[in-house]
Amino acid sequence: MNMKKDITRAEIGQRIGFTTLVVNVVLTIIKVFVGFLSKSQGMIADGIHSLSDIVSTIVVMLGLRFSDAPADFDHPYGHEKIEPIVAKLLAVILFMTTLGIGYSGIRTILEGNYVVPGSGAIFAALLSIIVKEWMYQYTKKGAQRINSPALKADAWHHRSDAFSSIGTLIGVIGAKLGWPILDSMAALVISLLIGKVAVDIYLQSIHQLIDHAAEPEVIEILRQKILSIEGVKGIDDLRTRVHGNKLYVDIDIQVDANLNVAEGHAIAQKVHDELEEGEENIKHCMIHVNPVE
Repeated sequence: MNMKKDITRAEIGQRIGFTTLVVNVVLTIIKVFVGFLSKSQGMIADGIHSLSDIVSTIVVMLGLRFSDAPADFDHPYGHEKIEPIVAKLLAVILFMTTLGIGYSGIRTILEGNYVVPGSGAIFAALLSIIVKEWMYQYTKKGAQRINSPALKADAWHHRSDAFSSIGTLIGVIGAKLGWPILDSMAALVISLLIGKVAVDIYLQSIHQLIDHAAEPEVIEILRQKILSIEGVKGIDDLRTRVHGNKLYVDIDIQVDANLNVAEGHAIAQKVHDELEEGEENIKHCMIHVNPVE
């Protein structure tokens, strides 16, 4: 059963990655070509920004493939933590992209080196905004479906490219209306938005690497489910730790002290099966039985 889920999860991620990869390659070629043709530095930079999306998608596809590898002798707990490592890498790429956009905007403002681009850049920017927002929604939906932090990071990378194209569009229109500085000002605002997303993704990946506990509402759901199981008299301890996109659960339950070993074990086994089979994100749970009068 678990192997089937893992294969399905990997296939979904690979399909999403391949689709966005092909679209990104075509879009990058269009933006760079139009940028040179219309003499728009913003559009050329926007096209180069799209190249980072291509790299990030390839990294995500590799991360999903290796993270779904089954446990082996050297990695008995599996390879799920490869994904948050990939997410950290993408967060760094996003942040470096932010610095690049911000630096370019500041330099243009200080130097006053403004250029009025051709009208073709407007249509290329509009095309990029529409396509990149679709890619964001498409990738985000897939990330939520398979609970993939790396795919979620890649989705935000697509949206950062859409933000970049919005800045390009504002800059081109502003330049044509006589306010060329709007291009650089929009780039600075967009760089701040992208930077915040990069920091959020980075912090989330850190939580997944240092055995951070599950969200309080998730823990409460588990607690109520355990207490509803027949034979469980109470819970002495309930600990959770995030492991990549999965969850490990350690539980100390109370059972009647008058039960024999086999009966106590049967209750623990029922708790184990209810959680692992009922909660898809739980990879493994360990149950310890405490007798109570």
